[in-house]
Amino acid sequence: MDYFTYKNNELYCEGVSLEKLVKQFGTPLYVYSYAALKNRFERFNNAFKSIDSLICYSMKANSNGAVLKTFVGLGGGIDVVTGGELWRALKAGCPASRIVFAGVGKADDEISAALDAGILQFNVESEDELENISRIAVARGKKAPIALRVNPDVDPKTHAYISTGLKKSKFGVNHKRAIEIYKKASTMLGIQVVGIDCHIGSQITTTSPFVDAAKRVRHLVETLKSEGIEIKNWDIGGGLGIVYKDETPPTPEDYAKALLSVVGDLKLKFIFEPGRFLVGNTGALVTKALYNKVGENKNFLIVDAALNDLMRPAMYDAYHALWPVKKDGARPDLVADVVGPICETGDFFAHDRTMKQVLQGEYLALMSAGAYGFSMSSTYNSRPRACEVFVNGDQVDLVRHRETFEDLVRGEVMPGYLR
Repeated sequence: MDYFTYKNNELYCEGVSLEKLVKQFGTPLYVYSYAALKNRFERFNNAFKSIDSLICYSMKANSNGAVLKTFVGLGGGIDVVTGGELWRALKAGCPASRIVFAGVGKADDEISAALDAGILQFNVESEDELENISRIAVARGKKAPIALRVNPDVDPKTHAYISTGLKKSKFGVNHKRAIEIYKKASTMLGIQVVGIDCHIGSQITTTSPFVDAAKRVRHLVETLKSEGIEIKNWDIGGGLGIVYKDETPPTPEDYAKALLSVVGDLKLKFIFEPGRFLVGNTGALVTKALYNKVGENKNFLIVDAALNDLMRPAMYDAYHALWPVKKDGARPDLVADVVGPICETGDFFAHDRTMKQVLQGEYLALMSAGAYGFSMSSTYNSRPRACEVFVNGDQVDLVRHRETFEDLVRGEVMPGYLR
């Protein structure tokens, strides 16, 4: 969180005080640093400058248009998994030639839209999908550029819910059957084989799983070539972890060194799909303390953000650091659960967290909230979704209005007999 720092015990994002932001925009409030986004992209991109590479940001991590425009403006592409994400990517100005379409369940209308846009490639995850893409492409007089997502059965040593490269995973096709499926794809009228794809998971904190997967996929690439099937693009996926608490993930330079030791001599275009790495440590969720509650067995700090704003703790038991917007070293330490107002026991941000006492009306920042924060938020308990702001130096831009109660019912239609 290099761009979130204390000045005279007050927390700033770049050149702007978070207290100033909450007074202007209220809470809960997502705050993103433009400088941090730019720095993360450029560092990752520079690590692979020795090869032909394209960074396709995995927009499911954070789909705000300002974030997308930042990466597109820096020369990046976008990895999408739905028709809505494809629409957002194009609306953000991303050239279709820099868009990769992944996901296990692409619908007919999504495939048609991607074909019409002229995307770089579809990452195909099953034989049924391959046949369906071919059928749609033939009907539209096109050839669909495809890469087969290969499941290398490599354990990424991360949370089970974000492990995607194991044999039991729903993602990709078994690497032992890949050659057979590629041979079939090369004969299909609506298909143009252009690449190979592999993505083993998220929040990976060591290079060895990436290396193991790359070795298996390289063997496939060489075998395909011997069978007369040329691969132009190798989509290596994403998954590079970040620091939430005390993790020691590889740096982009370490990651590049490890991968290039396996694939650096291949004359291919390499596609990378970082998501969390690019945005996770660039944003914070600011929340207001509502009440301190002394229970029989523990203390609770109740705040105005909730699991509908940031689902990761409830979903993954994930850790997010809690920084006071104003430090006061004279305060006593307090051990408490930090919880939201939603009617679920799972509505928490921290269990038994030791922190300086926080008084009613003061503000806390949940750090490392730039990835899978707003993008996974909801209106559960009829809570309008949070506001988002972008900070660039001393400049502040509102990049998403706070939802209103009217927004909650905007799509509802009341039957006549209830009017």
